[in-house]
Amino acid sequence: MNAHAVPRGETPGRMAVGISGASGFVYGVRLLEILRDLGIETHVVVSRAALLTMVHETGCKLSDVEARADFLYRSDDVAASISSGSFRTMGMIVAPCSMKTLAEIAQGVTSGLISRAAEVTLKERRRLVLMTRETPLTRSHLQNMLAVTEMGGIIAPPVPAFYARPASLDDMVDHTLGRVLDMFDLDSGKVRRWVKTP
Repeated sequence: MNAHAVPRGETPGRMAVGISGASGFVYGVRLLEILRDLGIETHVVVSRAALLTMVHETGCKLSDVEARADFLYRSDDVAASISSGSFRTMGMIVAPCSMKTLAEIAQGVTSGLISRAAEVTLKERRRLVLMTRETPLTRSHLQNMLAVTEMGGIIAPPVPAFYARPASLDDMVDHTLGRVLDMFDLDSGKVRRWVKTP
């Protein structure tokens, strides 16, 4: 599939998505479905560790991810489009983000395409959101989160919002992803907004 032409001066409806090996593979898969519904072109990287998580946590296969993505790149393909700042995107979401991936981004170590694309997102001053998944947290985890925040990235752990009164795991996943997409001014229609009642 060829990239869509973007008129000069306009921001492309195009998102880089990384799926790393932390628990929560469902966040990445569901994110792709929501972005497709919103008409956003997706450029996706799945790490090797994420493939193991996929098998343990879901009934998905890599072909299922490919079917939901506009473009799917190998995790070692550092020559992919999203590895260059000249390839314009709205930004990048890593869902979920492992502590290894967080550490690479925080320290500027680009051992694969996810960390390289994240580095490009930061250097181009685009929005980078990391859905970090780990508990409890060590000092190094917290330091890496602070480092990414100081670089302009956003740490957004997938924390359920119980005020939304979710009826299912799907509701919790959708609400969390909806809040992440709010950071890109994308309204997924999946968020139950807080309204104080008299």
